[in-house]
Amino acid sequence: MVRITEDLVRRRAEHNNCEIFSLEEISLHQQEIEKLEYLDKWCRDLKILYLQNNLIPKIENVGKLKKLEYLNVALNNIERIENLEGCEELKKLDLTANFIGELSSIEALKYNIHLKELFLVGNPCTEFEGYRQFVVATLHQLKCLDSKEIERSERIQALQNYPEVKQKIREQEQAYILKRAREKEEAQRRMQERKDKKQTQMESKLGFDSPDSLQDKENHQAEGDAEQETWRTVEDDEEDRRFWEEPTPYTPESRLETHRYIEEKRRAKDNIRESKKREKPLWTLVTAEGKVLNVNVPKLHFSLKDDEENNQIILDLAVYRHLDTSLLDVDVQPTYIRVLVKGKPFQFVLPEEVKPDSSSAKRSQTTGHLVVSMPKAKEVILAKQNVSTSIKQSDCNTLQKNARRSGQVEKLEVDPSKYSFPDVTKIIQEKERIGQGPIRLQPEKTTETKKSYVDFENNEDVPPLI
Repeated sequence: MVRITEDLVRRRAEHNNCEIFSLEEISLHQQEIEKLEYLDKWCRDLKILYLQNNLIPKIENVGKLKKLEYLNVALNNIERIENLEGCEELKKLDLTANFIGELSSIEALKYNIHLKELFLVGNPCTEFEGYRQFVVATLHQLKCLDSKEIERSERIQALQNYPEVKQKIREQEQAYILKRAREKEEAQRRMQERKDKKQTQMESKLGFDSPDSLQDKENHQAEGDAEQETWRTVEDDEEDRRFWEEPTPYTPESRLETHRYIEEKRRAKDNIRESKKREKPLWTLVTAEGKVLNVNVPKLHFSLKDDEENNQIILDLAVYRHLDTSLLDVDVQPTYIRVLVKGKPFQFVLPEEVKPDSSSAKRSQTTGHLVVSMPKAKEVILAKQNVSTSIKQSDCNTLQKNARRSGQVEKLEVDPSKYSFPDVTKIIQEKERIGQGPIRLQPEKTTETKKSYVDFENNEDVPPLI
């Protein structure tokens, strides 16, 4: 049974800095609340109150909310209108989809003089003949009923027929009350049958676990676990099918019964889940013979590198990037390494013995990888000596070459064929141009052919031929 608690009210009052004494609006819908209480003591300044889709059977403990203007209790188990006389400022009341059959109980709303809107859609009373006329004639202050505005002519006609309509409503109420009594008896009988059936099932289970059959059960426990789980699942599915396919009238009892059934199934699933969490199998990290096993329960990628230069083994474990480092536990042993990632072990057998005391673990700030450096227990010196001797030999060779060069007298080479430098003055070679460029600047070059004439005489007084 869910009740209204101070913690629940404070959580739903986040918009008011979790202060409840000055709260003016609160929404407590779909909380499976079964009783309306405490709000008139904690939240005296409430103006808007949402309580739809709960299991509230009765309107109570709201009479001290003097400033309440809107009350929404739709989709509950309310059967009559009551205890609202103290809500002096009430302007809107939503009772949609409840179980109000006593329509005459609306006379209690006569004292709410500011009430303008009333919603009764989905209640049994709306099926009564003369329902709307009775409500309109009873509540003179109403302006709107079931989202439909009340006209003046409708009110006058309802007042004229009020005595006859009231008599009809009374008769239909009596018939509904008798029907509800039968429904309650039927619901009580059905609930008792279900309890008896459950008791029988429990006794049969206890009989199955009697001392005679206990030894057999222990012998076949390992083999029958899967079959028993399958049998339970089939039985639950069959029970669910029977429950949901059984025709049941829509009453407050059936609605409450459905809620109880769903809650029971939910608790059973939670218990199974919790039991599975508690019954986690222990991982085998070391065999009975003392052999260490390779285990990767968190299923992480990793790489193992043998750093011969620094004589160490490096493990790179791809831990989740956003995993907090406090959830990692590294344990380095001489022959293996174990890392717990959120309680899940990663264990790897090392190819060589290492020094646990000299090992170090680092976490990458970019990738989140865990890098563990483990120095080897056996120090290898030969590799370093080979490197040093090779370096020394190369140094000796260099010194010998330098000595040879220093023993020879080097002379400056001046042979132009050996060391020839380009002549910058002749980078662009001149070429004879014939018939190129302007005629004025570059006249055509003609070759003179010398001809020897016998009778030729060079006379200077004669001008040259053009």
